[in-house]
This record gives sequence, C-alpha cells and structure tokens, in this order.
Amino acid sequence: MNEPLAERVRPKTLSDYISQPHLVGPKGALTLQLRGGAISSMILWGPPGTGKTTLAQILAEESGRPFYTLSAINSGVKEVREVIDKAKQSGGLFTAKNPILFIDEIHRFSKSQQDSLLGAVEKGWVTLIGATTENPSFEVIPALLSRCQVYTLESFGKEDLLRLLERAMTTDTQLSQRDIRLEETTALLRLSGGDGRKLLNIFELVVGASAADPVRITDKGVQELVQQSPARYDKTGEQHYDIISAFIKSIRGSDPHAAVYWLARMIEGGEDVKFIARRLLILASEDIGLANPTALVMANTTFQAVQAIGYPESRIILSQCTLYLATSPKSNSSYAAIKQAQDTVRKTGDLPVPLPLRNAPTKLMKDLGYGQQYQYAHDAPGNFVEMEFLPEALSGTSFYESGDNTREQQLKAFLKARWKGKYGN
Repeated sequence: MNEPLAERVRPKTLSDYISQPHLVGPKGALTLQLRGGAISSMILWGPPGTGKTTLAQILAEESGRPFYTLSAINSGVKEVREVIDKAKQSGGLFTAKNPILFIDEIHRFSKSQQDSLLGAVEKGWVTLIGATTENPSFEVIPALLSRCQVYTLESFGKEDLLRLLERAMTTDTQLSQRDIRLEETTALLRLSGGDGRKLLNIFELVVGASAADPVRITDKGVQELVQQSPARYDKTGEQHYDIISAFIKSIRGSDPHAAVYWLARMIEGGEDVKFIARRLLILASEDIGLANPTALVMANTTFQAVQAIGYPESRIILSQCTLYLATSPKSNSSYAAIKQAQDTVRKTGDLPVPLPLRNAPTKLMKDLGYGQQYQYAHDAPGNFVEMEFLPEALSGTSFYESGDNTREQQLKAFLKARWKGKYGN
C-alpha cells in the first residue's frame, strides 16, 4: 500500500522544514542548538499537524544520533524501560551522541510512566523529545518538565500551507506526473484548519479522485468531495479548538443558552473535565474580573470540585459555573491593565524604584536614603496618603481603566476622589 502524501513529502532536513521560524530559522532556538552540537531535552507543544514528529526526526538525523520512538497511546513503563536500555547501549554516558527518545502524545503518559523517564534524562542516557497538543504545564510532571525546554509550535499560516502544496506538487513522484492547477485554494485551506498533515491528506484525496487532465482544483470540487460530519468531537483535532473557542466566546458574549450547549458538546465528546474547568478559571479573571470578583472564587471552587468528583456528576458543577459566568457582568480591565503594564516594562526597561519605596534592612541603605519619606497609609485619615509610587519617568501613567459596569464605576469614583484625577480615572 502506498504511503500517504504527508509521509512521502515529509522534510528530511532543517532547510526543507516549513514554518516555525522562531525554532528553525537562521537564529532559531533549535538551529543554534544544532550548530553548537548540544541538543537539550525538550517538549514540543502545538496543535496537530504542525510538524512535531518531523522536527524530532530531523534533529536526530542532522545531529547524527540514534533515534528511538514511543507512542504514549500503546506504551507502558515496561516499554519505556526497554527502549531506555537499548538507548543506553547505542549511546554513551554524557557524550555528544546521546540517543534521542521521541515520545508522541507525552501528555497521555501517567505519572508513573513519566517518572520512569526521569533517571534516563537526568543521567544523560537519552535526550528526550516529547510531543504534545496539551499545555505541558498541566500535563507533564514538574520534575520532568524542569529538565526540559518547552518550545511552542504554531498552526500553519496561509503562506505556509500554500508552500506545502507547491512542494508536494513538484517533489512528490506521483503528483509531479499530473498536471495539477490550483485555481482556488480557500476550501483546502479552511478545511485544513492550519494542520499541514490534514491539508496534504485532503489534497491527495481530491487529486486521486480526478481522472481529468489537467486536474483543476476548485473550492466547489473540494467541498463536494470532502464530506465532514459536524457531530463528531475530536479531542485532539480542529474541532477541539473550535468548540472550546465557541464555548468561551458564548460566555464572554453573555449567552447562557449557547454556553451550556457547547459545554454539552464537550462533555458528550469525553473532553477532560480539568481542561474545561481550567478554561472557566481563566475566563473568570480575563473576561469578568473586577466587574464581579466572586466569579473567580466560583471558578476556582469548580476546578477543585471537579477534580475530586469527576464525571458524570461534574457536569452539573460545570453547568452551574458556566451559567454563572455567562450571566455575570463582564470586564477585561484586569487583562488590559497587565498587558499595558508589561508593554511599558518591555519598552522602558528596569526603571529605578523610588527611594521612599525601597527596602532598607541595613544601616548603609538607610544612610543612602532608602525608605526615607515613605508615608504609612494607615497612619493617615482615611488610610490614604498621596505620594508617588511609580518610577519618576512614568509618573501619572495610567494602566488601569475602569470598566463600564456598576462595580467598577464605583471604584472609579473612589479612585477619583482619592487621586483627584491624577491618573485620568
């Protein structure tokens, strides 16, 4: 049986690799590691079809290292130990040619399976490359995560996908014999969802189904051939990201009916209860924030509760939290404030802390003026003193802008009375 197109045109060298310039470009993190001859253990985190497996194979090939691979779906502790034993025999302790052990979907490994990797990684018997579609901060044990660099891969953009198609048509021995004309590509790109493997699979299907010469690729033809069932929920595919996006946007848009529908879609599809609860926790602060601080308390309690209970009862707790957040007043002022403050820090650098605000644990620091002229707010009427708390270069800069909701409008009046309009509140 012929290999799929995605396998036939899989890049063999870093120079052939498409996308991820922050990793494989001239100054990319992995390019620099290859040049230096020392590859660190790493976790490659990104959506399906972004080239994680390909990247691991290229790193092994270009560094001249033995390459071993395991899939977390069908490998246990026994298989891990067997592969590590083989790797130890093929490499050398702390040599430049340590074998690479690639584990696909490492987030599916249990704690005991991940624990079994620690010794081999720590002692340098293998260089671990794990691939995951889930946030490694939550799915990889801290001890293993601390021994790995985490690199994020992004979905393919339009230009990257078009380059994939062009290369497939010119380099693949089967497709290069056909006269293929890309008259329209919108349907191909949309159906791929930024997944390079999916794009090539659809493209091969469309070309293979045509006996015409030349093969004309049109949006209508692609759409008619590729029939998708919207009822299926794929926890690792495009729908996973689309449905969680619809869920979050429905809550943000204060539509409890749509929000609980998308929640049901995830629950019926077997979505990880912790994944849903984490997203609610983030949303409670990012999209509700100071408009209703109790939302964060509710979301945090939900996260703790579903971990203790699990399915099926957790669906009720998730529903309660979802409906509460959807019907709550909304504000993104906390999100906007920290974003603006971080942007300012990046632009202005390490501005000096004003002397009155500095800590003065030693006599020398006190002699230098550290902590002098600091006014203790609780000693003043109303527990407030008007003094400068920002670096001099940023005096009067506003970062927090009150949201248009009842509670923050009250906060706005409070701050205005205190600061007399200094910050434009």
